[in-house]
Amino acid sequence: MDYGRYRYEQTKKKQEAKKKQSTFQVKEIKVRPKTGDHDLQTKIGHIKKFIDRKDKVKVTVIFRGREITLSKLGMSLLEKIATETEETAMVEQHPKFEGRSLVMILAPR
Repeated sequence: MDYGRYRYEQTKKKQEAKKKQSTFQVKEIKVRPKTGDHDLQTKIGHIKKFIDRKDKVKVTVIFRGREITLSKLGMSLLEKIATETEETAMVEQHPKFEGRSLVMILAPR
């Protein structure tokens, strides 16, 4: 067997496998608990754009200082984002606290 031909076929197989695999990135959107409605709609538009490109989206609500007492407001904010994007995205990781931030991950359907 010709070793050069064998190596050529192996590289072709690798290229074909690489072509068929799907890749995605994790994009991050950061909001604060007192983010206004219009700003929130803009960020939801960005989330939908990322989801349409088959990327996952990590939505983070950041609490600064005494805002940590507004954790219920942050939770409702993430629930609102999830309901607004439910036709194109599904919740992969439900909201949970990581330090002073609340994190949720959305994935394309």
